[in-house]
Parts: sequence; structure tokens; C-alpha cells
Amino acid sequence: MLSELRIQGLGVIDDAVLDLHAGLNVVTGETGAGKTMVVTGLGLLLGARADAGLVRSGAGSAVVEGLVDVASDHPAAQRAAEAGADVSDGLVLVRSVSAEGRSRAHVGGRSAPVGVLGEIGEHLVAVHGQADQWRLRQSDQHRAVLDQFGGAPLQKALSAYTDVYDAHQAAAAELADLREQARDRAREIEVLQHGLEQLEQVDPQSGEDADLRVEDERLGHAEGLRGAAALAHDHLAGSAEYTAEPAPSVVELLASARQALAGEVDHDPALRELDRRMADLGYLAADLAADLSSYLSDIEVDPARMAWVQQRRADLTALTRKYGETIDDVLAWGQASAQRLDALLNSDSRIEALEPEVARLDAERTSTAQALGKARRTAAKRLASAVTGELAHLAMGQATVDVAVTPRPSGLARHGSDDVEILLAANPGSPARTVAKAASGGELSRVMLALEVVTGAAGGSDVPTFVFDEVDAGVGGAAALDVGARLAALAQHAQVVVVTHLPQVAAYADRHLVVRKASDGHITSSGVHALEGEDRLRELARMMAGVDTGTALDHARELVAETAARRATAVRT
Repeated sequence: MLSELRIQGLGVIDDAVLDLHAGLNVVTGETGAGKTMVVTGLGLLLGARADAGLVRSGAGSAVVEGLVDVASDHPAAQRAAEAGADVSDGLVLVRSVSAEGRSRAHVGGRSAPVGVLGEIGEHLVAVHGQADQWRLRQSDQHRAVLDQFGGAPLQKALSAYTDVYDAHQAAAAELADLREQARDRAREIEVLQHGLEQLEQVDPQSGEDADLRVEDERLGHAEGLRGAAALAHDHLAGSAEYTAEPAPSVVELLASARQALAGEVDHDPALRELDRRMADLGYLAADLAADLSSYLSDIEVDPARMAWVQQRRADLTALTRKYGETIDDVLAWGQASAQRLDALLNSDSRIEALEPEVARLDAERTSTAQALGKARRTAAKRLASAVTGELAHLAMGQATVDVAVTPRPSGLARHGSDDVEILLAANPGSPARTVAKAASGGELSRVMLALEVVTGAAGGSDVPTFVFDEVDAGVGGAAALDVGARLAALAQHAQVVVVTHLPQVAAYADRHLVVRKASDGHITSSGVHALEGEDRLRELARMMAGVDTGTALDHARELVAETAARRATAVRT
């Protein structure tokens, strides 16, 4: 629910905090005090279009902040989390409008597009007022209201239909794709077969191109490699080829150097350490000479091998030029192409299997659509009867509501084969027309209230907060008490906020808030105050008589007692 709403610099409101209750919250106040600014501020918080003219004169900006208590798995919290909001301790929404008209939004402490506020608001609050674009102005929402009201039987029929519809769509799309691509399929089969035949002939191995590149490099420089390695070996270990004056080797020189130190190493630890390091060098030189000798034995000048390596590399290059940068890429292409070729070669059999499957799903789709339509028509009768009954309590006793479920001219859609329209005949003999066109502003608000009461009682609404502005327009006397009673009934299932000028409605409040205007002779501002006890009675007396005299206060007490009795009777029944 919406637990707190703070408004700053909006219209006549300088700074006001609305501490809201879980049940029925009533906002009252004298004409011009700024009651409508509460609804306007809430609209801004829910993504309504900003207007610089709303900013209070002299203020730099208008700011509306709302604190929402909502479970982490609620759609509103999930959408906020997607926008990066922190929803661990509730959800904080902020909307600001500068005097220059710039608008900013914050969701859960993070800056967000204003559109995100609107998306979150759709799951949190339904605002009903004469100036609002209510969801029933959109024809597809008539169907959504009926489907929610229909409960488990209708939802089961809808789920069965949508499952079959989606399966049919997928199968039909695959079949159409296979048929349309028949010519391209033959061409692709030919290309894939040719490529796979090339791979089979060459039979490349993973990493073979890199290995052959190294071998080709070595074979191409075999003479130079042998000469360099032999010369390095001779310098390290000496060579038998030297006959006249053999050049001393590194190994021999190191041995001679150690021999020179042999008689003195025992007399100085530092010299002994140098001797040890010289010994290590001798061992390393001998090992390196042995490795060079082994390397020489492996280096061979083999023209035949070199020719084979170069031809093999050419064959592999022909593959990488067409199918991948490396042989591993070529092998991956081959694996994927083999799977694709198998699918293409079996496409005819897939078409043969899909054709009867699509026909079966089409027939099942038709039958489930008929079952869904039947469930909707059954629910439509109950909804129409219930809403008509509610209107009798809302000073619209002559009005009748009909929920028309008619075949959809364009055939089946994902929601079924039905068009749904909620119709209203405001007076006997009047033709039933779509509710958005048949009802006046005040009547539309009451029709909306009736629908919300009916769907809320049936568990058919997932919006936790409802806001009504001027729902009591044109209503008075006993009918006003009925309006208050229906709002109180809705408040048993959801949080309700009502802006009203009727004491008969305000008397039902669980939380009574009053907007009061004050002036210092220069600047006029309004604030919001919670009323309890005698203060509340005085406000009800003012609403009834314009003054809070003793007689008016007695009438206020009687009104509160009567509404309490009506509530008790409604709970018992």
C-alpha cells in the first residue's frame, strides 16, 4: 500500500505529508484549499505529464515523494528492481518538476526515466476521476476486467487456449518456413555437401596447421640450423675435426680454471664459493653441449618431406580460405554443417509430420476458444448483474450494465475469439452504449467504483491502492451514505483514497485527512492534517452545516454512529 505521500511546492500546497491508512482514507477541505492537488501530486508520482504551471509561485520546483510498502515479489517491486532500485525496505518513488518545466524521477534511490514511474504505477494505484483516462476507455481492458473477475474457471479456460494457440503458432510458422524455403534449401544442401566432401578428402586434424607451419619453417632452414648448432657445439665441447691446433672448448677452459684454484680453495671460503659456481657452469656447459648434439642428430635435409609439408599446408589453406580462419574453426564449421545438412535432408519428413500436427492444433485451438468464450459469457452475466446491483446503491438505480461477449471479426487472437465490451444504459429505454461514452463524469466514477467493488470482492484485482476523485459528484442524502458504504466495502480488500466534499462519505473513513488553507496576508498556502476525535467531528460538522456549532456537532456524532452501524451490519451479512 501507499503508506506516505509528501508534496512540496505544488499549487497552493507548500509542504504537506499525508500519512495513509491501510483501509479507507478520506481527504476533505474547503473549496480552493487544494484537495485536488493531492490527486494531481499522486498523478505526477505515477508518471503523469508534468506542467511547469503546477509549481507553486516562488518555488524553484515541485516535489512529490511516495513511500510504498510492497512485497519484493510484487510486479511493481520487480519492475523497480529491474531499474536498479533498492526495494529491501519498501519502495521510495520521487518526482520533481522545475519551474522551467524540467522533470526528473527517482525510483528506490536511483535516477530513472519518468516512463518507469508509469510502469510501476500501473501495478500500484488505479486513479479514478472525471479528468482521468481510465483503463476502461481502452476496449481491450474490458476483456481484462472480465477475465480477472471470472476467477479460476475462466483463467483455466484462458490458459488452456493460450497454450494451444502458442503451440499452433509455432508449428504453423515452422511449416510455412519449411515450405517457403524449399528452393533455397536445395541450394544450401548442395553447398554443404560440397564443403563436407572437401573436408572428408583433406581430413584435417585439430591444430595441424600450426604444427605444419613450425615444421615447414625448420625444414626450409635446415642447413643454416645445422651449421649454427654445430658451431655452438664445437665452442662448448670441442671438435674432433680440429687436427693442427685444436681450439680450446668452454668445458676445457672451465676445467682449467678450476684446476688453477684447486690448491687454494681450502684457505678462503669466498674462493671456495667461486669454485663451486665455476663447477656449476661446467655442468651446465656439458649438458648444453649434449643437447646441441642431440638437436644436430634430429636436423635432416629432407626435400621429399619438405615438399609434402608444403603441399599439405596448401590443402589446409584452401579449407581455411573458405570455412574458417584456423583448422579448428574449419572443423567446427564441419560439425555444425553436418547437423544442418541432416536437418535439411530430413525437412521433407518434418513437413509430413507438421502438416497433420498443425491441423490437429488448429482444431484444438478452435474448440478451446469456444470453451473460453462460453466461460466468458457465463462470467459476463454474473459481472453485469453484480455491477448493476452495486449501481443501485450509488444513486444510479435506473442504470443497467451489460457485458457483451461477441465473436471477434478478425478471427482468433492470442486472447481468444471474443471481443468484450462493458455497456451502460444510464436510464430505462436508453440504448446500451460502451461505458466510457454512455456515462457522464460523475456517473463514470461511480461505475468504476462499482466495478472495483465487485472485482475486488471476487479477488479479481491485483492493484493494491485505489484513488477516487469526485466519485460522489451529483450525489447527496441517503445515496451519499450508500456511496460511502461501497467505498468502505472496497477498502476491505484494498487501500482506498477518496477526495470528497460529502460528510456522508467522510464519516466512513479509517483515516480522515483535511486540507486547510492559511494566509499571512501576503502568501496563501495549504497543509494536510490528520483528524481524530473531536477534531474530526468538527470537520464533519463544517461539511454538513458550514459551522461547528453544538447542533452541527450532534449531527456529526449521529452520522458517525450511523456509518459505524451500517459497517457492522455489512460485516455480519
